[in-house]
Amino acid sequence: MAEFVEPDRIRAAFALAMSDMYRAEVPQYGALVALVEQINADVLARDPELAVGLERAGGLDRLSGERHGAIRVGTAEELRLCARAFAVMGMEPVGYYDLAPAGVPVHSTAFRPVDPAALARNPFRLFTSLLRLELIADDALRAEAAAILARRQIVTSHALALIEQAERDGGLDEAHANRFVVELLETFRWHARATVDAQTYAKLLASHRLVADVVSFRGPHINHLTPRTLDIDAAQAAMPAAGIAPKENIEGPPRRRCPVLLRQTSFKALDEAIDFDGVVGRHLARFGEIEQRGVALTPKGRALYDALLARGGDAFADLPDDWDVLRREGLAYFAYTPTEKAGAPEGTSLDSLVSAGHVAADPIIYEDFLPVSAAGIFQSNLGDAARAHYQGQSSKAAFEAALGRPVIDEFALYAAQQAASIAALAL
Repeated sequence: MAEFVEPDRIRAAFALAMSDMYRAEVPQYGALVALVEQINADVLARDPELAVGLERAGGLDRLSGERHGAIRVGTAEELRLCARAFAVMGMEPVGYYDLAPAGVPVHSTAFRPVDPAALARNPFRLFTSLLRLELIADDALRAEAAAILARRQIVTSHALALIEQAERDGGLDEAHANRFVVELLETFRWHARATVDAQTYAKLLASHRLVADVVSFRGPHINHLTPRTLDIDAAQAAMPAAGIAPKENIEGPPRRRCPVLLRQTSFKALDEAIDFDGVVGRHLARFGEIEQRGVALTPKGRALYDALLARGGDAFADLPDDWDVLRREGLAYFAYTPTEKAGAPEGTSLDSLVSAGHVAADPIIYEDFLPVSAAGIFQSNLGDAARAHYQGQSSKAAFEAALGRPVIDEFALYAAQQAASIAALAL
């Protein structure tokens, strides 16, 4: 019997193939990746302690391969099909994000590996948004958009057969895994020919630029990929000299000595020529993003962060900018590992062991997303004219019904990782 390929290996192969495809489609993305790699090398050279901490936490080797992508699907059926495809690569839906209050008519989850060891092997994640058709105000346009989406099939017949094979057999062998990556990549490829005419596109665009992007094409083309930087401010400042036009502001928390959660920036969306049934038009959709990831906050820390975000201004000064304070006050998650320092007394408290240097406390990196930041990235790349305000409640239950399963609570994952590190100390 053929041996199955580990999902982590399939995910790594897919992430690499996706990156290669996007570099070919958007050459400026390659320049962005090169810029980030140079900045990361400079940061690590200046801060050997950071390099040691990343290596201890298993984050140094994976840094250059750190990617997330973003896609947008139009129907519940497409969302479930993507979930099935991503499951073949060991990716599960984590978290719920409603972007509608910020003027973007989607709600989302992040498909990613959930086991820390799998994340260390390959952390690729896809932020996946489902269009909320019910937010299209025009009844006739909403029905037309639904009919257009119902006619498309976003995966190839070969990809679908391989998904079914993996579900039936419990995995894919080497040959079938390689074919799966090739076939699935077609789902996210860019097509410069729309599936609607210019008049229909104009109506969809008038509703919202993102509605037009989701409905008017063959499938959920990847709209950005994202390398991880260790200094997003340096990257933002260096982009113009590299011939890359950055968005105006960095999304997320301000610069801190102890980074928290997620900061993001991007180069502006490409203005691309599109064939609308023989009529040449223009479309804004794809861009290149950079992320800087900080520590994952606990529910207590996140509640404080959200309260400070609502206050605005310089309120973030009230969020402690000290690793030990964040840890002792239960505001952030940490992974604990024994050091090589000898003489640790038995029965000593965890805090005492950390203070005495017998145990290292490394921040657990935030692997997820921020709805306000995601909306900010989308909006700045869609143009100010795309801004809208949507009424109504967050629809996590509706999203989970469309997905066909509950999303995973990201806080539970971080808490379990911290608890496992403490248990391994055998205090």
